[in-house]
Amino acid sequence: VMELTEQLVAHVATEVTGSPVVTYQGREVDLTPPWDRATLVDLVERHAGVRLDLRMPIDELRRIAADHGVEVDGSWGPGKLVLEIYEKTTEAELWGPVFVINYPKEVSPLARDHRELPGMVERFEPIVAGRELGNAFTELVDPDEQRRRFEDQARVKAAGDAEAMIVDEDYLRALEYGLPPTGGLGIGMDRLVMLLT
Repeated sequence: VMELTEQLVAHVATEVTGSPVVTYQGREVDLTPPWDRATLVDLVERHAGVRLDLRMPIDELRRIAADHGVEVDGSWGPGKLVLEIYEKTTEAELWGPVFVINYPKEVSPLARDHRELPGMVERFEPIVAGRELGNAFTELVDPDEQRRRFEDQARVKAAGDAEAMIVDEDYLRALEYGLPPTGGLGIGMDRLVMLLT
């Protein structure tokens, strides 16, 4: 899916502008594949100078978040804290293009568990010019695990998180019929059009 994404964006850029190298806000960005790939926590360490780990004590993650200007909600778990630190310190600094990989499971309710990294999922976001250009992941196809995650999301939503999901019974029913291993990709068409025009 990463290869599809970078090839698609480079092709569209060439069709629209005549080149995979485009100028955005007075700066060039070269969309020629292959794009860099880096983990979310490695990028935070590179840009904010702090190494994050989901196994860190929650109070330490809260302190790091507060030290970097994140307004911390006491209900956030380690995954949400890690994501908020990344978004506050790092995302806007990534001119890219770069695929940010390995997101916390806590903030990725539809993505499959990472095969090697506990607490993480197989998810990536292409970042170009400091903005998320899309979101993609290996789809979670286990209906029982998906129900647990939806129920966790519903609790977070009830506690006030407007971005949290609800329990989607129609989706769960479809998963019970079966979904083969698959990857999903969503591209922010508005952001792609802004980048290219």
